[in-house]
Order: sequence, then C-alpha cells, then structure tokens
Amino acid sequence: MHVLLTNDDGIHARGLRALYNRFVETHHVSVVAPDRERSAIGHAISLNQPLRAIRVSLNGGYSGYAVNGTPADCIKLAIAEILSERPNVVIAGINPGANVGANLNYSGTVAAAKEAALSGVIGIAVSIEGQVADNYDEAARFVLQLCDILKIKGLPYGTFLNVNIPNRPMSEITGVRISRQGTGMLSEYVEKRMDPRNRTYYWQGADTQSFEDDPGIDGTALSQNFISITPVKCDMTDYHVLEDLRSWGLEQLNIVD
Repeated sequence: MHVLLTNDDGIHARGLRALYNRFVETHHVSVVAPDRERSAIGHAISLNQPLRAIRVSLNGGYSGYAVNGTPADCIKLAIAEILSERPNVVIAGINPGANVGANLNYSGTVAAAKEAALSGVIGIAVSIEGQVADNYDEAARFVLQLCDILKIKGLPYGTFLNVNIPNRPMSEITGVRISRQGTGMLSEYVEKRMDPRNRTYYWQGADTQSFEDDPGIDGTALSQNFISITPVKCDMTDYHVLEDLRSWGLEQLNIVD
C-alpha cells in the first residue's frame, strides 16, 4: 500500500516521524508536508504565490518534500505532480491537540484528509489529546491497524475519518468508540493590547471546549478515555433543510421585475 503522510505542524514534527517509522516497515511511504507550522489554517489553498517543494532529509532517517504552502496544498501538489503514482491512503498527523467539535472547521490536519477524500483517496486525520503529547509511537501503531482494515473495507467517495486518541499508553485506554462530531461552540475571547508604539492589536484565544454527556459525541468519547473515530463527509448540504426550502415556494418566485 502506498501511504502519503502530511500534517499541519511541519515536516519536522514528532507525530509525522512516528507515523513514518511505523508504516515504512510494511508499506511504501511518501512524505509531502508544510515546511513550517500551519496550524488552524483550515482548507486554505495558495492562489497568489508560487508553491515550492524542496526535497529534504530529516534526522529521523527519512526524506520527504517540504512545501511552502498549506496542508491542502501539499495533497494537491503531491497527487498532481510530485508522486509518480497515486497514494492509496493519505494520513494527516499525528497532530498534538485534539481536533473534535468545532475544531474540525479550522484544522489544517482535518483539511488535508478532506482534500484527499475530494481527490478520491482514503483520508485519515489523526490527533492526540494535549499540546504536549508523549505517546506518538503507540498512536501510530493504532493507525497502522486502522489502515489495514480500511484497505479491505474502503470508504465512500467524499468521506474521510477523523481520529482522536487519548494521550496515554494503549494499555490505559478504555477502547474505541465510533462517534459523531460535536456541535458545541468554543468559548472564545479576544484580548485587546497595546504595542510599544501605542498601537492597538488583538490576540485571539479560546478556552477548552465543553461537550454534552452524550457518549456518542467525539469530544465526550475522548474525555471518557476512548479513541474517537468519526466519519466526516465533504458534502456539506443540509438535506433536511433542503426539503424545507423546497416547500417555501422559493423556486416559484418571480425574479424578473
């Protein structure tokens, strides 16, 4: 199986190296990742600057392409130009810090997996709880097991998996829970500050997300010490509201004065 690895933390990140070390033992692995951290950049792509992909060798004993763009750029460029053959699966991560609930809308890690799904390639976004993570190697081993199952089962076009793993040894994790995305908003704030030249600037921030007690929600599953796996669709149509809108008579409006 040809596995393409990327992330939003940059090509030198520990989580990416852990995935490479685990997968290279049994699979053909390519690495195309941002040349620097691109966290919380969402599904942005570069339209007003040229993209450059530089082959680099890393201290972890592997080489890959460092791209001066976003995670989504990396997938587009890898599939269209860099790789000699299409990957069977794209794995984005392992991201330090959970990507659950509202964070899916902002995450570059999630966007890379989504871009893969849009390209007809199996996509998996993988995150580990906590900004200071210690269990990348065991998390990578779980992702390898997941990929072996996906190789047999596959996913529908336009669907990818979002995986969040507690930051602890696998022996201490309760299990795996298939969950849905939480919809609760972040508790956000903006701090207004003054720079040394007496000019105003703003620093955005957010408190930890809170989730309902519903065990079927991604953030709740993670907080209860489960690995959370959520299938996510690229099709963002709200089909319930679609039918409601059709009953409003909007298609019969006279649009000519």
